[in-house]
Amino acid sequence: MRGVDVLRHLSLQRLRGGAAAVTSSSSSIPTMNSAMARFSSTVVPANVSSPEEEILVEERYCTKVAILNRPGKLNALNTTMVTRLKELYTRWEKDHFVHLVIIKGNGRGFCAGGDVAQVYHLGKAGKKDEAFEFFRQEYLLNYLLGTYKKPHVAFLNGVVMGGGTGISVHGSFRVATENSKFAMPETAIGLHPDVGASYYLSRLPGHLGEFLGLTGTRLDGADMVACNLATHFVPSHRLGMLEERLGSLNTLDRAVISKAIDEFCDIVHLNENSPLHRRQEIDSCFGRSSMEEIIRTIEAGVQSGNPWFQETLAKLKKSSPLSLKITLRSVREGRKQHLFQCLQREFRLSLHAIEGKFSNDFAEGCRAVLVDKDNAPKWNPATLEQVTTELVDYHFSPVAGDLGEELELSVEAREPNLNRSTYARL
Repeated sequence: MRGVDVLRHLSLQRLRGGAAAVTSSSSSIPTMNSAMARFSSTVVPANVSSPEEEILVEERYCTKVAILNRPGKLNALNTTMVTRLKELYTRWEKDHFVHLVIIKGNGRGFCAGGDVAQVYHLGKAGKKDEAFEFFRQEYLLNYLLGTYKKPHVAFLNGVVMGGGTGISVHGSFRVATENSKFAMPETAIGLHPDVGASYYLSRLPGHLGEFLGLTGTRLDGADMVACNLATHFVPSHRLGMLEERLGSLNTLDRAVISKAIDEFCDIVHLNENSPLHRRQEIDSCFGRSSMEEIIRTIEAGVQSGNPWFQETLAKLKKSSPLSLKITLRSVREGRKQHLFQCLQREFRLSLHAIEGKFSNDFAEGCRAVLVDKDNAPKWNPATLEQVTTELVDYHFSPVAGDLGEELELSVEAREPNLNRSTYARL
């Protein structure tokens, strides 16, 4: 399948799942001048401890807008921002006058992820407890959004990577634009796709989730809509008008909100270089049972002269062998689990990565890519063959002792209709 056929096929799957269609209805869109003339909002700086106001709030009638305001860092999330968002979302969920929550980012990006450089420096300074707490608070926020009682709209205008997906993909509506750039590049820094990524990646068509999680390949806005990472595509110049339209609503009805977003949508087609044109190759390679088999299949494909195989192999060769094996297992376990179970498992993986008891790949990856920027990490173990089953199993094991307590989520309170047999611990 190629081009528009891929988009049509994937979109049909999405529509059968009940998501809103991406349509064009520009006749109902107000002009920019009229929209701006009627635009009014109150910007309320959040009470954060940072000198910079890293979370801003706008209030519009029954709508609250959270703005990530760390543009110099592409709105990368730190502990202060995560904690503040969790406080705001909890308050808004209980407020009967709030019917809709919107989140967006200032500057060129929506959110480049969690500030893992900060986590790295905390670890180097002997403050691993603070690093652990960052992940705990982040995953609590991810679960809150994944079970949120009110409609949530994320404007994904720009970079949306790592932790940025955790504060958007789990919500009701995700609006992509021509500027959207999605990726989960964690294996390149010795980590694993987290923030609930093992839940949503595992639910993408075929083995696309394994491919994205293992290689860190980027998707654009059209790709995101095609595989349902985004629910709508709206050109960036219409976002202001869309925000005004949403701010004028007085409803909790998701169908009404989806229709309102549809008014500003465009029909989009896959770029000729879209990774989704390679679905057949992706499924053939990344559907294999182990990382070693995946690598062997791709290496065999290199002989065909198809550049996709060489490019994909190069991405995998740059990544931590341990992270690759952990990620493959994590995504595949996620396919059979609920969001809360995925987050609890990812919490264990993250804390063991920071702990560095048997491998220092996370610290080494952060050093090489984010700190020294020599892009020459020295992985340990250095090869897939040296990554033992016992080492992988350790990273999936429960946290205890110096690592603190397991991630506790209010599952029964937030998801009372779940089958209680699924509450069993991992």
